[in-house]
Amino acid sequence: MKYLHEFRDPAKAQALLKQIQKVTRQLAPHRPIKIMEICGGHTHAIFKSGLESLLPEEIELVHGPGCPVCIMPRGKLDEAIAIAQNPNVILTTFGDAMRVPGSKQNLLQAKALGSDIRLVYSPLDSLKIAKANPDKAIVFFGIGFETTAPSTALTVLQAEKEGIKNFSLFCNHVRVVPAMEALLDNPDLRLDGFIGPGHVSMVIGTEPYEIIAKKYHKPLVVAGFEPLDILQALWMVLQQLAEGRCEIENQYTRLVQRSGNAIALQAMNQVFEVRDQFEWRGLGDIPQSGFKMRPEYADFDAEVQFSVPYQPIADHKACQCGEILKGVLKPWQCKVFGTACTPENPLGACMVSSEGACAAYYKYGRLALSMGN
Repeated sequence: MKYLHEFRDPAKAQALLKQIQKVTRQLAPHRPIKIMEICGGHTHAIFKSGLESLLPEEIELVHGPGCPVCIMPRGKLDEAIAIAQNPNVILTTFGDAMRVPGSKQNLLQAKALGSDIRLVYSPLDSLKIAKANPDKAIVFFGIGFETTAPSTALTVLQAEKEGIKNFSLFCNHVRVVPAMEALLDNPDLRLDGFIGPGHVSMVIGTEPYEIIAKKYHKPLVVAGFEPLDILQALWMVLQQLAEGRCEIENQYTRLVQRSGNAIALQAMNQVFEVRDQFEWRGLGDIPQSGFKMRPEYADFDAEVQFSVPYQPIADHKACQCGEILKGVLKPWQCKVFGTACTPENPLGACMVSSEGACAAYYKYGRLALSMGN
């Protein structure tokens, strides 16, 4: 299979690691070089491949808020549950969202208590459910970055085209660049560079990241998800630091273009507009960081149809998910990690999702940590 073995070649990995070690010595750092990978998919790839243990000790990888389920605040889950408790509603969503804790329960528990909540693999599945249940209101709980927003937008357009009146979207899609700016504005977190998200960048391209280099003077390299992708991207970031450059570079050239995916962007721009602000779990309100439905699509907007007031809800007192999402703490530094908080019984969203940093540490890194490594 193309790209299955080519980007996992041990000899090439060793060659890249030697180059990383070489440029790290050139930098001669007096402190750790902190590089954040934004995407939760990168975090899991790093742990699954054991890359972190192979890097020079001067390099510290910081795990960012790139898990769309992890950043969803408890108040939004409460809002979704309130919509689902309407007896005329069938709420649909992706599997990861089912176990994210709200203030009192999660969607799975609400389902067990009688609400009609269904797992779907695509927002288009919701349209099928709407056609099969014309006497019900079908609401799709849409979450995710610009990666999943286009498919949701295209589903709304398809519903409009087919005249499906009993479908609506509870839109909670978010934007990655404003979140990165919020992190860089945080005085508690010092970063030297970024590994940019691959899937998001397939949609938006590399151009929107220019502000990271121009305003914040940080290098960023968009990367793929195979071990050699990540190692090459790390080397490219380090090379920029060694040469005193701050640029946006693209390692993932086989799929990412500077201008992004024109069809996906057009669908998003047609259906969505940018919210003034959106609350992120652990990060608070971030300006211009979310999408909402345009007024022209109010007939498909669940926020308009159900008018559920949003109430911000503080996270569980014992959970330090917010500090982990900011990159200030590592998952194992949370006092409930692996004890009171596990994938089977998560207190915070970072342990729920398959892309969450806590889930990655628990699955791939707990043994090494227990041995003191």
